[in-house]
This record gives sequence, C-alpha cells and structure tokens, in this order.
Amino acid sequence: MPFYHKMGSIPHKRHTVFRKPDGSLYYEQLFGTIGFDGMYTNSYHEDRPTMVKEIQGSYSVKPEIALENHLKSYRLKGFQVPPQPDYLDSRTCILMNSDVQILLAAPQESLRDYFYKNADSDELLFVHQGSGVLRTHLGNLKFSYGDYLLIPRGVIYQIDFDTAVNRLFIVESRRPIYTPKRYRNWFGQLLEHSPFCERDLRRPEELETHDEKGEFLIKIKKQDEIFNMVYASHPFDVVGYDGYNYPYAFSIHDFEPITGRIHQPPPVHQTFETDAFVVCSFVPRKYDYHPDSIPAPYNHSNIDSDEVLYYVDGDFMSRNDIEKGHISLHPAGIPHGPHPGAVERSIGQTETEELAVMVDTFKPLKVTKAGLAIADDTYHKSWLDH
Repeated sequence: MPFYHKMGSIPHKRHTVFRKPDGSLYYEQLFGTIGFDGMYTNSYHEDRPTMVKEIQGSYSVKPEIALENHLKSYRLKGFQVPPQPDYLDSRTCILMNSDVQILLAAPQESLRDYFYKNADSDELLFVHQGSGVLRTHLGNLKFSYGDYLLIPRGVIYQIDFDTAVNRLFIVESRRPIYTPKRYRNWFGQLLEHSPFCERDLRRPEELETHDEKGEFLIKIKKQDEIFNMVYASHPFDVVGYDGYNYPYAFSIHDFEPITGRIHQPPPVHQTFETDAFVVCSFVPRKYDYHPDSIPAPYNHSNIDSDEVLYYVDGDFMSRNDIEKGHISLHPAGIPHGPHPGAVERSIGQTETEELAVMVDTFKPLKVTKAGLAIADDTYHKSWLDH
C-alpha cells in the first residue's frame, strides 16, 4: 500500500481503553496481512466484528478449465461477456493459474443487497466503463473511467454504480499487490523517476459508520467458494482507523509515460507488482525520437511469462483488427511481436493515443471455458503474410 493513512476517531495508543460517549468500549480490530509481518490497519468498531449469526451454506465459483496446457496465442473479445444484473454473478473468470485469476464483469445494478469480501485475494478492479462509489468498511472512494481500484483481501465492500452500463477488468491476486519496488526508496516513498507519485493515489475520502443490529448478509469468497454468512451487526461500523492496509484508487490517466530516443522495454510501463505477476499501463505518449527509430515494439520471446494485454481505447499501433475490450494472450515459450505492416506503419509516427492494461504472469495461464467461448480461434495465424 502507498503510505500511512488515518480516518475518524482513534485512541492515543494502540490496545488501550477507547470509550464511547456512554462509557462502553469501542472494539479494536487488527486488520493485517502476512501474519503479523505485513501491512496492517487498526480499526475501531461500534460492535464486535465477530458476531456471526448464521451460516447459510456455500456454493462453488471455481472456474471450469478448457485448456490446461497450451502454446497458442488467443484474442478474446471481452465485450462479448454479457451484462448481468448482479455484481458477483457478472464476474466471469477467463484466465487463471494458482496465483491469479483474470475476470471480466459487466454488472448492471449496484451491489446493495449484500456485502462482499474476498478472503483469498487482493482485487485490482480496472474501470473500463462506468462510474460510482466503492463503499468499504474502511471508507468510500469515488471512481470513474480509467480508475484502478485496489481492494486488499479481507476488505468488506459494496459498489454503487451511476448507470447500468459498466465494464470491469478484474485481477484477483493470491499474492499481495504493491507499487513497484524499483520506484520506491528504502522508506517506501515513490522516487523522482517514478511514473506516478503519492499525490496520484486517492485514499478513502469518507468513513461511513453505521451502529445497527440486525441481519447483514456477507458473501465471502474462500478457496473458490462463496460462503453466505449472516452477521448480527452492520459491517460498516468503523468509527476510525489508522495504518497502511486500506483500499485506494489510481487513475491510468495519471500515469506519466517514460519515453526515450529508441523503443523502451515494457517494464517502464509497470504500475503494480507481486512476486507472481506484474501489471503495466500503456498510455498516450510521444514516440521514440531517434531519427531512425522504429516505434513499433520489436519481436520478443515470452520464455518466462504469459502476456495478457487488455485493450481499452485509442489506436493500437502494433496490432491489426483490435477493438476496445479485446484481450490478447501470448503464452510463454513462443515469440510474438507486431502484426504484419505494423513496423512499416510506425516509422515516422510521433505519438500514440493507445490505452491498455497488461498483465504478465510468471506461471502459465489456463484458459477457462468462459474464456474460450469468447476466443478468436484463428488469431495465432494473424502474423502470416498474405
């Protein structure tokens, strides 16, 4: 997470008496990661956050795998995933391995009938279409087109959408998601050459506190099952918290591209990282300015990682026949590069307006049945000269 943050009312010291106006105690909760070794937040609640009233059962959301092991490049047509009213029902896993699941979602309605918590994974939601408010037990965040919403595992949340037209590209990570360490100093501060800084990271701006008893349904994802748990108090009952573990937002439009005289490698676009994959942002930028530069990316072999590129907007110079919402999958073990004619088209060009999100995984990705259903089965032949 980015840096220390404090909201609401908290006592002077941790683990000390903190009383309500009526003299009773607020309830402290340590909200931490990696045991007691990772980032954490101390939150203070109106009611005990442990009051489970009923467990109503569970159901599986385990993705069905279509291709376990393959060496084929695919283009997936993301906007073919149909809109659905319910937020969780709309989440469709298209690619996965043991570290990450990549999902698409087109929810039409706000999430208000229940609360949701992912107990396994950090969630990175990229907003392709839509706007609204992410409501969490650690505060609320407004979002709009182009925002990344980073929701740490264990955060309880709901989402309010402004309209019925919403498209999300979602990365669920079993590993904690951080800003790139090569852009941070030993204190954790983002360095001068980083393509973004702390000013660009939007922290929760409103703490929504409810002191209510009753029946509150929380759907909790754990090991690819959704558990329906009813709590006796409102999940949003935090009066204050401080720490490093909280949701935040970052707009892709605030990413400042790094350019050079010749073509720069993909790591200059890096935005987030884990020890299992990285996320990069390709944004509008000036092209290389060496007089003989070739702005199109060079052919390169994916020996150690699968590359997933989600096309958001603009002109995708290195690809032919690519539209908004398309996703290319280039698996490890084979080379890939610009489509025929792309190199020649790029020479002499001065800038690009492309907008895309890339996920490079260090383990091979499996294609789910839902992913294969929206796949172009001929994409791997699109580098042939005709």
